[in-house]
Amino acid sequence: MNYDFTTKPERSGKDALAVDAIGKMSMAPSAPKDGFSLIPMWVADMNFKVFPGIQEKIIERAGHPAFGYFLPRDEYYEAIIRWQEQRNGIKNLTPGDIAYENGVIGGVISAVNTLCSRGDPVLVHSPAYIGFSHSLYETGYHIIYSPLVKDASGIPRMDFDDMEQKIRENNIHVIVFCSPHNPCGRVWEQEELEQLSALCEKYDLAVISDEIWSDIILEGCTHIPTQSATPYLHDHTAAFYAPSKTFNLAGLVGSYHIIYDKKLRERVRKEASLSHYNNMNVLSMHALIGAYTEEGMNWTDQLCRVIGENVNFACQCLEAIRGVSVFRPQGTYMIFPDFKEFCAERGMTMDELEKACWDVGAALQDGRMFRGEYSLRANLALPTQYVKEAFDRLEKYVFSR
Repeated sequence: MNYDFTTKPERSGKDALAVDAIGKMSMAPSAPKDGFSLIPMWVADMNFKVFPGIQEKIIERAGHPAFGYFLPRDEYYEAIIRWQEQRNGIKNLTPGDIAYENGVIGGVISAVNTLCSRGDPVLVHSPAYIGFSHSLYETGYHIIYSPLVKDASGIPRMDFDDMEQKIRENNIHVIVFCSPHNPCGRVWEQEELEQLSALCEKYDLAVISDEIWSDIILEGCTHIPTQSATPYLHDHTAAFYAPSKTFNLAGLVGSYHIIYDKKLRERVRKEASLSHYNNMNVLSMHALIGAYTEEGMNWTDQLCRVIGENVNFACQCLEAIRGVSVFRPQGTYMIFPDFKEFCAERGMTMDELEKACWDVGAALQDGRMFRGEYSLRANLALPTQYVKEAFDRLEKYVFSR
């Protein structure tokens, strides 16, 4: 079945942060000038209609007139096991390896809390997902950033020499990892994960792996689950997943972890249970069951093709602009171009560049909060016609200055 990825739902007044926060929150873009419509490209959610199987399952459950305490259905675990096997090649996954998390970031912090003491250093790659930076800092950890470095082909890669030096000098025991990487969109290769594994084994590090983007992989690339890369990573990694990025379900709340090591699994679950906040929502359970199906996989494959087309178009536009550097992401629906030379040539500040984009309705996100000093982050998960409209405006009113 072919699905509709050409219609942008009307989200204004429908509780959508990406639209309703414009001009109202300090971290949100300002409203466009008169004469320009808003094209939301900042918050990492999608502007497509949801996969219909999700609505069907929610509506079916909502038809029952009771929403009291409940037990997770066997179908919940069966759906995850089937999805992970078919999507990621994970074999022998059992319900006992899986547990619900209210959110990936909350799960990451629960795992860090079991492995570290407040004030301990934690290794994170830079540019860094803002959720890592904020949550680790706010819960009392000392973040040690290891910058990704571009190779001769312009591909961002882990700098293992820098990582080892910082691990050794700071006595680090945990790395918070992002696979695929947000915001730069790298999909890690087997050799890289093996190098990561060897380094972690040498210094007895645990890995906490955010794999929420693992379904959105673009043509020519394959996601390798961190736990599948080596025996060491299998036993020393807590991995966190969710249907929320794949199917745009962040508003329903609902993630899950996969942890194979019994001791680590029990400690993480104990930590998550202490505040009694980490309880599954009955409708999000049915949403996952509705999403993680054969037809949901077909929908996801079509989604990835549309995103791939959008990425190609946007990157071609950016690559044609003098002074702009952009890596074509291999996964996610975000791009993270660098405008350092562009701004220097024009005597322009990042604040001025950002405001110029916002003025014409291209509501991109400030990349500085991701430690990209001269970057903007752009969400390309919207119908292609709107991506083209956004870049047409940028070329006419911003980049041609």
